[in-house]
Amino acid sequence: MTRVGAVGFDLDGTLFDHHASARSAAVHFLGSLGVVSSDSTLESWFAAERQHFERWRSGEISFAEQRRERLRSVLSPLGVHVPAGDVEIDDLFSEYLRAYESSWRAFPDARPLLQSLRASGHRIGLLTNGAEAQQLAKLRRTGLLVEFDVVCTSERIGFSKPDVRAFAVLASELGVEPGACLFVGDDPMKDVAGARAAGMQALLVDGEGRRELPIGESIGSVIAGSAGAR
Repeated sequence: MTRVGAVGFDLDGTLFDHHASARSAAVHFLGSLGVVSSDSTLESWFAAERQHFERWRSGEISFAEQRRERLRSVLSPLGVHVPAGDVEIDDLFSEYLRAYESSWRAFPDARPLLQSLRASGHRIGLLTNGAEAQQLAKLRRTGLLVEFDVVCTSERIGFSKPDVRAFAVLASELGVEPGACLFVGDDPMKDVAGARAAGMQALLVDGEGRRELPIGESIGSVIAGSAGAR
C-alpha cells in the first residue's frame, strides 16, 4: 500500500449536505404550490433529480433542460400546472433554487476535517460531477473553498466520475500518483469503484449523514495503515 499524500473528496453527500438542503427546499417549494410533502412526494422529487441529472451528466440534455424535466416529471402527476414555455418554467424552478441556496450547509465536521488534513501535510482536492458555477458557489457559501488545493468539476475537466480519466486529472492537479491518493465519497460506483479503477484508495461514507464513525476517524485509519505499510 502506497503512503497517502493527498486526499480527494466528492462534494454532495460527502462534505456538503445536499440531501438535507434539497429536502428543506423541496418542502418549501412544493408547499408554495399547495402540495403536501409526503414521503412519497419527496421520493418522487429526488428520483426525478437523480434521473435527469444523470441525463445531463451523460450529455443527453442541457443543464437547464434537466431542471425543466425535473419539474415536469414531478409536478404534472401532482396536478400542478407546469408552464409550457422555457422562460416560464425556468422562472418556476428559480423559486425552488432560491430555497435550495438559502438552505445550503456543509456537514459540521467538513471544514475541521479539511483543516486537520492540511495541517498534517496532505494535499486536498475535490472532484465533483456538478456544474462549475453552482459547485463553486456552494464551496464559497460554506467556507470550504479556501481549504482546497485543487477543485475539479466535470464541467471544467471534461470527464465525469466514474470515468478513470476524471480521477487521473485530479491526481495530476494534486501532483501525486493515483496510488498515493485516497478518494472519499458517498456513491459506491461513481466514487469508490471509479477511484479504485483509477488506482486510488477509496473510502465510502454515508451521504445522508447517518455516520456511525466520523469521516475523520475513518480517513485517519486508512492513512495510518498506508503509513505503516512497507
